Amino acid sequence: MKAYFGRRYMLSASHRLHTDHLSAEENRRAYGKCNNPHGHGHNYVVEVLVGGPIASETGMVVDMPALDQTVRELVLDRFDHANLNLDQLFVNRVPTTENLCKAVFDLLRDRMPAGRLHAVRVEETENNFFECRDSAQ
Repeated sequence: MKAYFGRRYMLSASHRLHTDHLSAEENRRAYGKCNNPHGHGHNYVVEVLVGGPIASETGMVVDMPALDQTVRELVLDRFDHANLNLDQLFVNRVPTTENLCKAVFDLLRDRMPAGRLHAVRVEETENNFFECRDSAQ
């Protein structure tokens, strides 16, 4: 039997949605107010879902402090209060929340302290959220 443990984290970051592959007008049409030359910010909620067997010794899927440390080191320390456009992961990629969600998933995928990363969900606003899942599960 597999069980799942989910944990929520908060981070604040800014970005500008813009690509050199589009003209100025095409960027405005594609990204609207998110194409503001000065950028804008979000208070993101990042949810991490880990699945695996329940350890008989502890009764848990994953040790929460170990998971917190992993997420803090790989995600929060990197992206919290950062301009995503300046991060190496977004040099050749528009820092949409879809791409942020994928980046977080990729950073965490093979670094879980126990279990297996099942999904990452990033909430950008109360109306917008994005999710990446392990396709092998």
